[in-house]
Amino acid sequence: MSTDDTEQSPFTRPAFVWAAIVVGLVLVLGAVLAVHAMTAGKTTASPPAASGRPTAAPSTPSPSTGAAEASVCGLSGTVTTGTLSKAPAATWAYEGTTAYPTSDTYGPGKTDANGVRYCFQHTPAGAVFAAANALAQGSDPTVSADWVKYALGEGPFRAQLLAEAWTSSSSGGSRMGIAGFRLLSYDGKTAEVDLAVRGAASTGTVTVSGVYMLVWQGGDWKISADVAKPLDIASIPDLAGYVSWGA
Repeated sequence: MSTDDTEQSPFTRPAFVWAAIVVGLVLVLGAVLAVHAMTAGKTTASPPAASGRPTAAPSTPSPSTGAAEASVCGLSGTVTTGTLSKAPAATWAYEGTTAYPTSDTYGPGKTDANGVRYCFQHTPAGAVFAAANALAQGSDPTVSADWVKYALGEGPFRAQLLAEAWTSSSSGGSRMGIAGFRLLSYDGKTAEVDLAVRGAASTGTVTVSGVYMLVWQGGDWKISADVAKPLDIASIPDLAGYVSWGA
């Protein structure tokens, strides 16, 4: 998309938005920490100067090594390299009308008193489950404020991202759901998960790609605060290249 399209683009926001991507006037793709300046590519700016794929199951996790942080809730299994090219088994639950995956193996392993689901396995599948749950929890106004405080990791952009956060309510009559995923990168310390999300409303159906930048921190997968834009969203024409996954 060119910068000339900025004024017309429903994906463009002047500030950091973590609950809404409005397609047309009624589709809300709620996610965490959504978009400002969608016409630009993925943000890779330096921090401010002052801040100084398995079938029914993934490959067998290897023992944790080195200084890797243990799971915050004791989920077993650590994989520090690899990918995910087949859909992991999941039990699907709903947050409002948005389906999210759960698993005794991959997480979420815990839910706190505020309803925030957390603790995902330190594996490629765990990272994908974390991103999928981020989509659902970031779009739910009853839990999103508490969730984002937990889910946003430590990093030079954390204060900026929290300060820019804005909660928007969902438009009535719209639904969204995960249709597929791609694990773009994974090294055990960071992961990039691309979720294909379909939204349906009275105006029709749209498919959107949301790329989450995650970091393993404090024994869980968190949204990266090492970059100014940890979620990159764009409209896509179809699901080519994605692993089919969803309720």
